[in-house]
Amino acid sequence: MDETLRFVEQHGGPVVFALVFAKQIGVPIPGVPMLLGLGALAGTGRIDPVSALLVATLGSLVADLVWFELGRRKGSKMLGLLCKLALEPDSCVSSTQGLFVRHGVKSLLFAKFVPGYDTVAPPLAGLLGVGAAQFALWSTGGALLWLGAYGGLGYAFSDRIADVAAAAEAAGDKVGIAAAALFVVYLTLKVVQRRRVLAAIRMARITVDELNEMITGGRDPVLVDVRNAAALEVLPFVIPGALAISFDEIELRHAEIPRAKDVIVYCS
Repeated sequence: MDETLRFVEQHGGPVVFALVFAKQIGVPIPGVPMLLGLGALAGTGRIDPVSALLVATLGSLVADLVWFELGRRKGSKMLGLLCKLALEPDSCVSSTQGLFVRHGVKSLLFAKFVPGYDTVAPPLAGLLGVGAAQFALWSTGGALLWLGAYGGLGYAFSDRIADVAAAAEAAGDKVGIAAAALFVVYLTLKVVQRRRVLAAIRMARITVDELNEMITGGRDPVLVDVRNAAALEVLPFVIPGALAISFDEIELRHAEIPRAKDVIVYCS
């Protein structure tokens, strides 16, 4: 621990930039502990707080601009790739697009406080045609809030954090083993939960060929497209004759769905 702190103290800005950039580009670095630690270093005078904040903000903005440009150039493929890497890819696209539809580019102010959305929001903004200058402005504001919140806590409680770090140093490998064990348990629970959900809904799914047979066989099913406005903008292909009723509108518009026929719901 002391060696790590000395390394950050010795190299200062470049290390702060690299850590924040790596976190925002997608490297699985625990963001909150990192910012608390950097804030504690600033609070104890081992790094300059103002320059550290500016450099960290720059690192966050550069990483966000990389994702923004990838979203602008690669479109929905990039968003789909990011969501495939999530533990809950089935809800990733719809939930992130829903946040952006409700709050627009202003959602970048709080994006870094929402797990998952912090990585998906920049490419989504590029995908939906947000201007680069506007994106940079809101992304910078979000970075300052994020860094100020957690880094500020580390700064304010730097003495206590130093005591915790010393205790962790004394505990040695036990702390690392315990943290790794907790992570494995969490990951296992999420995987088991996901498999249970998929198993529960798999029986209600039909294939494209089965749907085609229903249509050509005269059963005339009712098709309901439950994608939101942002999802339709990303992929504006709709099955002819389908009703466009998003998940958020189901409660209000359910009476529009005929009950005498088979109802097929799709979201991709």
